[in-house]
Amino acid sequence: MGMANKYSNYQNLFICTLLFLFSTTALLTQAKTSFRPKALVVPVTKDASTLQYLTKINQRTPQVPVKLVVDLGGNFLWVDCDTNYTSSTYRPARCKSTQCSLAKSIGCGTCFSSPKPGCNNNTCSLLPGNTVTEHSTIGEVAQDTLSIQSTNGLTPGRIATVSNFLFTCGSTFLLKGLKKGVSGMAGLGRTKIALPSQFSSAFSFHRKFAICLSSSTGVVFFGDGPYVLLPNVDASKGLSFTPLLTNSVSTSSAEYFIGVKSIVIDGKTVTVKSSLLAIDNNSVGGTKISTVNPYTVLEDSIFKAVTKAFINASVARNIKRVAAVKPFKVCFSGKGVGSTRLGAAVPTVEFVMQNGVTWYVFGANSVVDVHNDGSVLCLGFVNGGKNARTSIVIGGYQLENNLVQFDLAASRLGFSSLLYGRQTTCANFNFTSTV
Repeated sequence: MGMANKYSNYQNLFICTLLFLFSTTALLTQAKTSFRPKALVVPVTKDASTLQYLTKINQRTPQVPVKLVVDLGGNFLWVDCDTNYTSSTYRPARCKSTQCSLAKSIGCGTCFSSPKPGCNNNTCSLLPGNTVTEHSTIGEVAQDTLSIQSTNGLTPGRIATVSNFLFTCGSTFLLKGLKKGVSGMAGLGRTKIALPSQFSSAFSFHRKFAICLSSSTGVVFFGDGPYVLLPNVDASKGLSFTPLLTNSVSTSSAEYFIGVKSIVIDGKTVTVKSSLLAIDNNSVGGTKISTVNPYTVLEDSIFKAVTKAFINASVARNIKRVAAVKPFKVCFSGKGVGSTRLGAAVPTVEFVMQNGVTWYVFGANSVVDVHNDGSVLCLGFVNGGKNARTSIVIGGYQLENNLVQFDLAASRLGFSSLLYGRQTTCANFNFTSTV
């Protein structure tokens, strides 16, 4: 009887030990697979030759670093699948599947060669496009593994992985006009399969993201703040907010429009046709924000009115005009132009929004030092012509060193204005250490 009890006790102890090991392993496995970052982060570098903003993510199995052009208004991530796309986790989206519905595919297609990434039968399609050259093609919708760094808002953290990230296959010819070595474009637009929505859905964080561009290395945050830049400046604090507007045209519905009601230069309102500042029934007009346009683009009559007002305000400051330097039409001598904490001491441009808040454009964002020696300063706005579909396109140069947050859930845009005033820049996120 004593031996039986002893055996029973050992048996119970053995079972308890197994249960403990099993439960511990299960918890560790669960912790590993249920990692839920509160935010994600990627660096964004500016290419000096193309003026394109570039980022890099890891995709596929085994993982490959994929360099991409950042397209703020892009519908989705697309990559070239024609050249060297190899992955054991690539899965095409089958016709009538949930993935096709989520992507709002344009239909199903048939491929007349052997199956490979970008070419499979009974799969749905979208139209990946190069928004720099405005070329597009039909591409297969697919999913694959994608990895990106998490963040606590101060530094990068653990790698977070989405095993079924939806994207579209593009073709090699679409890469023409993009920086050499780029494999596609990262769409951050207002669609369910653009990067911001997929990340927030995968990790259950706020449907927000923020861009902070720089002439060197800036940053994009996916998720809510804090967005901390050295020396310990939380750029998410003190933002001004204005509503994001909806443009109903299918080609523009992913892009970010805001309601600019007037333009003021050195305290004087510029006379422009108010109808151009609104989006009409044909979705023509209005103001959008773009990372693909290197400089702000103005409809012809707005451009002429703004440049005239800027010239007059500059003459009043004894700033002299000089010969234009392409692509700009209005340039000034830098001789005698003072320097301030906010850039060259030139007239201040204000975009006054529909809810009364103002986006200030100071010298650091309004004029371009075209020779990099201070000798010639050109107004960094270009003429979009008389038939411009969008009246004002706020481009990359005007966005640099301004933190701009896109709150998709609340449909509002937050902006900091120039961060120089807070003694920091968009190049100051601490990518060198991790948590």
